[in-house]
Amino acid sequence: MSPLPVKPWVRKLEPYVPGKPIEELERELGIAKAVKLASNENPLGPSPRAVEALWNAAEGMHRYPDGASFRLRQALAVRLGVEPRQLVFGAGCDEILELLAKCFLGPSDEIVFAWPSFAMYPVVTQGMGATAVRVPLDGALVHDLRAMRGAVTSRTRLVIVCNPNNPTGTSVGAEDFDRFVASLPEDVVLAIDEAYVEFAKRSDFPDALGWVRRRPGTCTLRTFSKLYGLAGLRVGYAVADPELAGYLERARHPFNVSLAAEAAALAALDDHEHVEKTLRTNAEGMAFLGRELARLGLETWPSDANFLLAEAPPGTYERLLREGVIVRPMEGFGLPNHVRITIGLAEENERLVKALEKILGTRR
Repeated sequence: MSPLPVKPWVRKLEPYVPGKPIEELERELGIAKAVKLASNENPLGPSPRAVEALWNAAEGMHRYPDGASFRLRQALAVRLGVEPRQLVFGAGCDEILELLAKCFLGPSDEIVFAWPSFAMYPVVTQGMGATAVRVPLDGALVHDLRAMRGAVTSRTRLVIVCNPNNPTGTSVGAEDFDRFVASLPEDVVLAIDEAYVEFAKRSDFPDALGWVRRRPGTCTLRTFSKLYGLAGLRVGYAVADPELAGYLERARHPFNVSLAAEAAALAALDDHEHVEKTLRTNAEGMAFLGRELARLGLETWPSDANFLLAEAPPGTYERLLREGVIVRPMEGFGLPNHVRITIGLAEENERLVKALEKILGTRR
């Protein structure tokens, strides 16, 4: 045992394991032109406007960034109809989660969230020595909000609802969500993780921003990583009531969003053509994969995100790797016979289907 005086809860932490990079797979298996459908990235890439803004910003990289992200803050506040002081920016939603944990969690505290859900929830919880209360999804792999409310105790400091949920893609509707939020104690902070909100199709999707306006201690988390294709630049943000935003700002490190990242995010925000093309590509790919996987006899779940959760026979993940297709195995989420599949370009989706046909012994 190391003599370093590491906090016991940090010593027990298991590092987050990201999806396998394309370069690593190609090197390991000696294949070329692998397809990555594992990390819910935008298959179209970044907005061309964002790329241009990135190049232009490079001339100022000798300067520190604007620590308040002023230009992005003003533009996003107008877009969302909130006050600029309600926005808190971070290096992806991950950093916003870290700020929430830093502000509200300690060794005697509890956090309630559904499981399986985003892998960073238990990581940031254990990093603060707090107790994670994982509430199983219901039989349809949707948040069991009634059970989550029942799990809230006097020790609960933070509740997270991931909607749409990662890794299942399922979502909850406004009626159930509103009833749940209205029942929460006033001293419990509510974080609504909406990393995939722009892809949601259901007509009764909850109005999280409305709850931010009405309920103190509420925030929603959003990102430029998915719809806007800026995952490599790490720009996420929270919209919170002013008091909560103020505490998150106190805990935030200065200059956490780089000059280049802010410039690209600001440009991407107004590239409506790229956004519409992304949503169209996702909808078409979702419909195609839904049909094809059903034809192959694989069950999928309704998704309001840019990925599908699919049933998969044991060994499917490894066999797909050998076919040059990377998906996300779900064994670590308690779903050993499932994979998560990011919606890709048409040719990438077709390649996945052909690989599954080969693996399953099925042909058209």
